[in-house]
Amino acid sequence: MCTDRRDFLRLSAGLAGSTLLGGTIVRGNTLEPEPSQQREIPESIRKLKRMTDGIAPITLDERKGCIEKARRLMKDNRIAAIYLEPGSSMFYFTGMRWSLSERMLGLVIPARGEIAWVCPKFEEERARELIKIGEDIRTWEEDESPYRRVAEIFRDRGLRTGRIGMEERVRFFLFDGIRQAAPAFQYVSADPITAGCRMFKSPTELALMQRANDITIVAYKATHDNMREDMTQDEFSGNCSAAFRALGVSGGVFCNFGKYTAFPHGSSTPQKLKEGDVVLMDGGCSVDGYQSDITRTFVFGKPTERQREIWNLERRSQDAGFAAAKVGAPCEAVDAAARKVITDAGFGPDYKVPGLPHRTGHGIGLDGHEWTNFVRGNKTPLQPGMCFSDEPTVVIYGEFGMRLEDCLYITESGPKFFTRQSPSIEEPFG
Repeated sequence: MCTDRRDFLRLSAGLAGSTLLGGTIVRGNTLEPEPSQQREIPESIRKLKRMTDGIAPITLDERKGCIEKARRLMKDNRIAAIYLEPGSSMFYFTGMRWSLSERMLGLVIPARGEIAWVCPKFEEERARELIKIGEDIRTWEEDESPYRRVAEIFRDRGLRTGRIGMEERVRFFLFDGIRQAAPAFQYVSADPITAGCRMFKSPTELALMQRANDITIVAYKATHDNMREDMTQDEFSGNCSAAFRALGVSGGVFCNFGKYTAFPHGSSTPQKLKEGDVVLMDGGCSVDGYQSDITRTFVFGKPTERQREIWNLERRSQDAGFAAAKVGAPCEAVDAAARKVITDAGFGPDYKVPGLPHRTGHGIGLDGHEWTNFVRGNKTPLQPGMCFSDEPTVVIYGEFGMRLEDCLYITESGPKFFTRQSPSIEEPFG
């Protein structure tokens, strides 16, 4: 569901006023090594041990089961087939990873019949190495239309009219080309199929997300323990990225200090850490494609009573959201419960600041942000297997912001966090 916010924000914050070019940063007319190349990684981070042993990836049999569930949902929603291009949904159903380009590499999953691929002819051999599910691979030469190949798949599956679901990430030029090549069909959103499958995590998926969360907490604590006076945002986030690498995964964080923590998704203003600053770090990692997303807020040094008061308010708000996440409750009930705590303390109301200016949480899985959200107006009932962030924020511009973010999953008996919440502002990791 779009580029992960942590990658965009980390890049934009770390490179404010700069340009990234082949391992260097261009500042004015000067080429400098990237910050990670300039500084020495703290020894305690370098000594971290990998946490990836024993990971059980999603099996091909489980992916085939997801395809069968998609077929059932297609029949229930009167959709004859769905079309996907490379991204998290293609990976979910087939395990296939492929980079996007202007050349179509596409997948058709019909309600009945074998799935089929469309691939550039000159990429066929590489595609066959990577494709593990499906034998029908239709190729197109550079002077041929890939859209006709898609139309041929529809025809060969016995489809003449009906509804074709387009996965949400399909780029418009591909959709438009398919629509012109196969105009007899009605084109609709594939969300009832893709979201209908992906919103509900299997035990294997939950285990991968659990490992991602466990690793993130270790990386965060190591980063926290290596803070120092006058540290820049680049140094802080660089240490965190190094910790993730040492732990065996790819991950990162964006951070802000002092008054800039009131910017919910960060500020590009260069900052240096000072005694008494509030520190907000937000990010995560990926384990076999499955994401973590955690925020911790604390103080470098001794917190003031004001900082402690607002941190405690934020924690009560997060707790209220968690308590409202009951099986069968609408998603909006979680947002209402978390927001009420902040409003009752005199902030807001609604999205006004000082207060909570955004929704309380988002879905998470293969994408850092996916279906569905803890937000006003969302009547979707909570069901076992659904996963969300629980992250109300107290924003006070010119002063600081406080956000605690932990992800939860819904079980038959109610919500469970993947992580242990912060017990206090002085002990963000327990």
